[in-house]
Amino acid sequence: MHEMSLVEGIRSIVIDQAAAHGFTRVTRLRLEVGRFAGVEKPALSFAWDVAMRGSPAEEAELEIIDLPGQALCFDCGTTVEIADRLDPCPLCGGGKLLPQGGDEMRIKDMEVL
Repeated sequence: MHEMSLVEGIRSIVIDQAAAHGFTRVTRLRLEVGRFAGVEKPALSFAWDVAMRGSPAEEAELEIIDLPGQALCFDCGTTVEIADRLDPCPLCGGGKLLPQGGDEMRIKDMEVL
């Protein structure tokens, strides 16, 4: 389960930011996860509860924000939302799409004390 290593990375960021900015507790962390990031959200939530024990985010609420998949259609020149990497363009039906987003995962913000 690679979600555990992802959450351990987030834990490291939280600890580093707590030291750098002088906060002692995170009450909520909002995490943006792209549709194509390959992250299982239930596994991520489970790993969150385990990995955050003993950290400033031990009882923090994890809010996962879903980001859509996006691609540039070479046929109509438009950036469109897609549900799957192999989907055709929803506007023109073209099949020449270059993924432009949806594979990211990043901390959007944290509420801290």
